[in-house]
Amino acid sequence: MIDLHTHSTASDGTCTPAELIREAREAGLRAIALTDHDTLDGLDEAAASASEAGIIFIPGIELEIKHHPGEFHLLGLGLEDWHNSSLALFLDEIREHRNNRNEQMVELIRQDGIDISHRDLEKAAGGRIIARPHFARVLVEKKVAKNIKHAFDRFLGVGQKFYLPKEVIELEKGIQLIHEAGGKAVIAHPLSLYLSWGKMPERFREWKELGLDGIEARHSGANKNQMARFEALAEELGLIISGGSDYHGKNRRDRALGKGGGFQHIPDELLSPFLPDRK
Repeated sequence: MIDLHTHSTASDGTCTPAELIREAREAGLRAIALTDHDTLDGLDEAAASASEAGIIFIPGIELEIKHHPGEFHLLGLGLEDWHNSSLALFLDEIREHRNNRNEQMVELIRQDGIDISHRDLEKAAGGRIIARPHFARVLVEKKVAKNIKHAFDRFLGVGQKFYLPKEVIELEKGIQLIHEAGGKAVIAHPLSLYLSWGKMPERFREWKELGLDGIEARHSGANKNQMARFEALAEELGLIISGGSDYHGKNRRDRALGKGGGFQHIPDELLSPFLPDRK
């Protein structure tokens, strides 16, 4: 059992990278990828912990791509050189944009009569990058929202009253940055694209021409039938099949390490395309 899509406190998960690896070992995972949003900060800690635990570690990232009407998240898996890459330099710019967006969101919420401060968010984030789940946690603590899901559905989701779009990049640029860091570019949770099944083959072919490597067919947000359809589509188009839980720790109780849709195990055979000797 493996998991090629997880998050830590380096972005919006509740486990530190080391804690995530410990949980992976306890869950019996053979391999795990850390794919935090727009940051590489947790990779060194996770790699060291995985080495000690005897777990294969796949360094990764999750980037948001410009897309309409849904959300397009792109995983970079198997990043061989994440320290000295153009990807690392680009992420420094993204961090500045994110900080500005957070300040604007704080002001927007305060204008609505809710007492929220940057210090509240820093506490929720544990000193790491502040993201929307941290806003959600603060709204829950202040009893503005019932739970994390309600905070997103009512306030922080796309199109809701406290939502502000973040800086995103074109797909071709995202693929280029991932490839330059030695990784494979994989569409994360493809259902979030809000594409019809009829349109997917054509769009995926176009994206493959830009360098797309794979599809996360086995995602915790897809059911058994949807996962099978994504696997068949990947095979038809000659794309890699990937799988991940999108684990965020206590933020998402509906996700478990090593499990895809329907809590089915993510099989070991999906790992090989992301190992160094297969590139």
